[in-house]
Amino acid sequence: MHADPALEQWMSEVLDHRFDNLALLIEALTHTTYANEHPKAKANERLEFLGDSVVGLVMAQFIFERFPALPEGEMTKLRAAVVCEPSLAGRSRELGIGVRMRFGKGESVSGRNRDSILADAFEAVVGAIYLDGGLEAARRFVIRELEPVVVAARQGQLRADYKTQLQERLQRQGAEAPQYRLLAESGPAHDKRFQVGVFFQGRMLGTGWGRNKKEAEQEAAREALALGLEDAKRV
Repeated sequence: MHADPALEQWMSEVLDHRFDNLALLIEALTHTTYANEHPKAKANERLEFLGDSVVGLVMAQFIFERFPALPEGEMTKLRAAVVCEPSLAGRSRELGIGVRMRFGKGESVSGRNRDSILADAFEAVVGAIYLDGGLEAARRFVIRELEPVVVAARQGQLRADYKTQLQERLQRQGAEAPQYRLLAESGPAHDKRFQVGVFFQGRMLGTGWGRNKKEAEQEAAREALALGLEDAKRV
């Protein structure tokens, strides 16, 4: 399989990885809607599954080695802030992945800029690089792209939108949006603390405290994402 000149240039100058097996890159750039319309095409879902694990492993090791004094809980929060849908989608936009993706007719316009699709495509590209060039090639790519995000997160310049992540995860399952309820308040009037719970289909997915209700909602959504829907409590 031969790449067109524009794709060859993009591989060389932007991805900085020349694929021996170009079919892997084409697969990484193929959305399921395109595969549904073209039976011989492979969607990027399997590569996204693999790339998700590779990104998680690489960033866990990077954070572990880069910040030797950071406690386990802080490392977990940092990785969650970096390896999240908005961050991966942002890197995907910078790389121009959406522009080069193949979509079905229904997604060809809106899909190219949707966070969930772009984040999945970033992971699919990582999976493709891993299969084509091995772990070291994938590690170089992931660290090159996500190290600036780690630095921004440590400097407090990056704030993960956990509420959006949770809502989009539920919507991918065809479910409605979660509901947030105030559970408790504490402290004097000038230093109030709020506890909020996030609920879905009669279950409490998580709780969080914050200096205001919005902050508490973000913390509740973060806990829900960390626990997973299977650990939700029925109320």
